[in-house]
Amino acid sequence: MNDRLDKEDIQLSLLRLLEKNPDLTQRGMTRGIGISLGKVNYCLSELTTQGLIRVERFKNAKNKAAYIYHLTPNGIEAIGKLTFNFLKKKIREYDDLKEEIKNLNDLLKETDPDSNDSELNRHLKRIID
Repeated sequence: MNDRLDKEDIQLSLLRLLEKNPDLTQRGMTRGIGISLGKVNYCLSELTTQGLIRVERFKNAKNKAAYIYHLTPNGIEAIGKLTFNFLKKKIREYDDLKEEIKNLNDLLKETDPDSNDSELNRHLKRIID
């Protein structure tokens, strides 16, 4: 299970999966984003309640539990908003990591001025600059 995903990340992942595969099973969604089946079921209920997806049962299918998930216009709009928020969050995380790497590099230089691993220094310079 992927515990690092927050609610918005899961919603975005589910909406993107359903946009490409509207007839995907809940077990397939579980494999696609790495969360539990119960969490997928709960999140699908939330997306339905929010009006982002519409669920339709296949009437003539051999498997009577087969569903198709349709994104609503609000669901399509939500993909854009969630993607924007996701990107902003990842940029903040990137900036924080970049700062942490710079601080660790400075600490390394202070504690061991002779540390001169050229490959490491090349990577650090690329990240920090």
